[in-house]
Amino acid sequence: MANFEFAIPTLFGLEGICGDELRRLDMENVRVENGRVLFSGDEMALARASLNIRTGERLLVVLADFEAKTFEQLFQGVYRTNLEDFIPQNGQFPVKGHCLNSQLMSVPDCQAIIKKAASKRLGEKYGVQWLPEDGVKYQLQFALMNDRCTLYLDTSGAGMHKRGYRAVGNDAPLRETLAAAMVMLTKYRGRDFIWDPFCGSGTICIEAALIAKNRAPGLRRRFAAEQFAWMEEKIWQDARGEAMDKEFKGKYHILGSDNDPKCVSLSISNAKKAGVLDCIEFRDGDATKMDLPASQGVIICNPPYGQRLGEQKDAQRLYAALGRHLKYADGWKKYIITSEPEFEHYFGRRADKKRKLYNGMIKCDYYMYTDSGRKK
Repeated sequence: MANFEFAIPTLFGLEGICGDELRRLDMENVRVENGRVLFSGDEMALARASLNIRTGERLLVVLADFEAKTFEQLFQGVYRTNLEDFIPQNGQFPVKGHCLNSQLMSVPDCQAIIKKAASKRLGEKYGVQWLPEDGVKYQLQFALMNDRCTLYLDTSGAGMHKRGYRAVGNDAPLRETLAAAMVMLTKYRGRDFIWDPFCGSGTICIEAALIAKNRAPGLRRRFAAEQFAWMEEKIWQDARGEAMDKEFKGKYHILGSDNDPKCVSLSISNAKKAGVLDCIEFRDGDATKMDLPASQGVIICNPPYGQRLGEQKDAQRLYAALGRHLKYADGWKKYIITSEPEFEHYFGRRADKKRKLYNGMIKCDYYMYTDSGRKK
């Protein structure tokens, strides 16, 4: 088997959690950087990471890294890369990427140069003047940052956050990778009562159920690399078999509630697609009024933020009402994500800890009330 260098981009704030996931999978040479995690491994490592990582956005093979202050340097860096080891003669190889803080800042021009260099390299290696590109897709990606270009091969296809259970979401869906990280930061292992009082499309509850069952989040979807010529089908079969052997069986207490019946119906549908509906109860309910479902447990939620002024005022009133309702919920730990900088003021209590996270492009804080006893 070959040995590759891999990169997993993450939402900002999730790099350390993703790195810990890779270490638990016994991956080699794990390094955590801003916005991504690097590690080394073979084809089996590729399959295992694809199936099992909960907090990564996609899995990329690092093909090359070189200085690129000019278009000529960019061309030559790509041309020197052994692309023939990854892309067959009839493979499609579209190019996409981004530029940041570099002398080369035109993404379309960089795409064209990389495509031209890759075409020349592959044409010469296969002894042809024209490449048909009518086979499997091998997506090339580039990141040009601070005058250095990193060239990648995307092995995921659809982002790893797309588990396959959420075809549609509500108006403000929470990305699955972020929801999983929010659950993991509570150190939930399936024994506590979990309640999301703003369940929306059910993502937090579903990710909690997958974590409780130790089910690989990518088990019910396919990845681009499954079609690659150099990836044997048996590798994926073995990786899926290993993942299924590690699943737990048990009874779990997970509740999702929402005051919008359409959200409740959507959550039920998504949980059914994910194969975890037997682990979760969904019900209608106003988070600021409904009775606590148990004497103790963990609340994890993503309440409305209100990005516009009128909506922000509504969100602030909601936080105040939620804080009053949960003021004496001494047996419950509370984990709440929001972009509202004055959340603690409206909620009526300072968090024991808080962590900066990003919900898409929205900078948020994750407020952690980890002391189940109320602050005096």
